[in-house]
Amino acid sequence: MISAGDFRNGVTFEEDGNVLQVVEFQHVKPGKGSAFVRTKTKNVITGAVVEKTYNPTAKFPTAFIERKDMEFTYSDGDLYYFMDSETYEQVPINKKDLSDNFRFVKENMVCKILSYKGNVFGVEPPNFVELEITHTEPGFKGDTATNATKPATLETGAEVRVPLFIDEGEIVRIDTRTGEYMERASK
Repeated sequence: MISAGDFRNGVTFEEDGNVLQVVEFQHVKPGKGSAFVRTKTKNVITGAVVEKTYNPTAKFPTAFIERKDMEFTYSDGDLYYFMDSETYEQVPINKKDLSDNFRFVKENMVCKILSYKGNVFGVEPPNFVELEITHTEPGFKGDTATNATKPATLETGAEVRVPLFIDEGEIVRIDTRTGEYMERASK
């Protein structure tokens, strides 16, 4: 059990059958009346974010989210298969449980599989990936002072904006959290 007075960023707890994670918290002690805890919580399964206040003495059961490294092996229709590197067990995950940033993942990449009481609810790709540019328009020399970018298609099919000097066939580093080009990667 965890009390609302012990809330910190990242703490997960159960409330009314939902698994919530504290995104922001603030302990408030007004001049009159009793203290309370103002929070912004995220439902880890649905992704909904809600602001709510709690009495600091309110107690909730702690929710343990399991994060396991698994290798993405292949996709078949709406099912994406991940392999446990220790047991070689294949786990199918439905496309609707994948986040938008999964578009940067290619086969054989290791991702974190998030589950609660054995039910998978999400997949976290690596923060940074190195992918090959499969299509982009040719760049222009001398046009780099404007910080201009152009669209480029990656080997996974995802589109990103890259600087004008990047050409097809180059390997680039992408931040999967923001979907932004970071830098050229060494071959």
